[in-house]
Amino acid sequence: MRRGITATALVATLALAATACGGDDESGGGKSSGELSGTVTWWDTSNVGSEDKVFKKIAEGFEKKHPKVDVKYVNVPFGEAQNKFKNAAQAGSGAPDVIRSEVAWTPEFADLGYLAPLDGTTALKNEGDFLEQSAASTRYKGKTYAVPQVIDSMGIFYNKKMFKDAGVEPPAKIADLKSVAQKIKDKTGKTGLYLRGDDSYYFLSFLYGEGGDLVDAEKKAVTVDNAQGVKAFGVVKDLVDSGAAKTDATDGWENMMQSFKNGDVAMMINGPWAVADTLTGKEFTDKANLGISTVPAGSAAQGAPQGGHNLGVYAGSENIDASYAFVEYMTSVESQAQVAGELNLLPTRTSAYSKQEAADSEIVQFFKPVVETAVERPWIPETGSLFAPLNVEYTKVLTGQTTPEKAAKATGDSYRKLLKGWK
Repeated sequence: MRRGITATALVATLALAATACGGDDESGGGKSSGELSGTVTWWDTSNVGSEDKVFKKIAEGFEKKHPKVDVKYVNVPFGEAQNKFKNAAQAGSGAPDVIRSEVAWTPEFADLGYLAPLDGTTALKNEGDFLEQSAASTRYKGKTYAVPQVIDSMGIFYNKKMFKDAGVEPPAKIADLKSVAQKIKDKTGKTGLYLRGDDSYYFLSFLYGEGGDLVDAEKKAVTVDNAQGVKAFGVVKDLVDSGAAKTDATDGWENMMQSFKNGDVAMMINGPWAVADTLTGKEFTDKANLGISTVPAGSAAQGAPQGGHNLGVYAGSENIDASYAFVEYMTSVESQAQVAGELNLLPTRTSAYSKQEAADSEIVQFFKPVVETAVERPWIPETGSLFAPLNVEYTKVLTGQTTPEKAAKATGDSYRKLLKGWK
């Protein structure tokens, strides 16, 4: 625990979170004679054991700058945070003052009225410095409801020594991926790729590679079940069926990370958020052994999803001014440069890329052009809800429980129930 920060690791229930909420008596304060005071509760969704340590340290810096403000740090597991925040906000009790929101959650929270508009507030200092593609997810119906903290995309992480032993190069196309995996198997006995099977976010690069998408927001049309979507499901199924990739149905993150870090597989698809954890593995005690390349292209294109996290202020916060100031501090050029240097996460501010910490990070420099060409998801309130039905069908395809055709159709049917009036 760092001095000055109440650090609650892994919130298990909303009842626990409620003890550190923006709505309790302790959170009152804001400005006293022009000086910020009181409590700001922050729900952080970063990885425990690596990212969270850095974010706590930065938050401590805010407390030093504003000694009358107490930051209550709560690390909420990423997979639980979206529903925990909605439940707490709906109940009017237990919600934090500030939440680290996955980019797709921001328009949903805004649509529900759970986030405070930030236009004209101190939270949006130097608004024009933000990358346009990172700022896009923060806007809803003409207003800004969050500030972009980090932006990311995906690539192929690979074990350089294993590649050298097998005499192969990073695969540029899906066909190359299969041949590379076969050579790795022949030379080392190891599996080529660990394909996470319980999270369909890892499916998007294959969907974009075949020229598909989940929906067409402009036309209000569901597209996941068109020919391109069916083909994409077929591509990932073939990777598993052919032995080029291994997969799982549960606990995919841990299984994938341990397999790659321990040298059981030569490749995984992942993003900048996984670098710090990856480098703790025995295969990467020499950091130079970690290679990163673009996700292999499909038959139509090479593409990876745009991801990232925003910081939003709860509309019911009782310490709104201090919350605005905290968001501004955590997304400042200096804070983003520190995050780039210590965690290899990509800044959302243009000027942060000129800072030495970002310039010295090979990971940041690799992913910057990847992010610039990444495929944006539709910033509609339902974007975050599109993954639940897709997760089910994606896992079933990879584990042989359904066909690509049936999976695409079932996902499309679910989307049309969710998106009322869409074609």
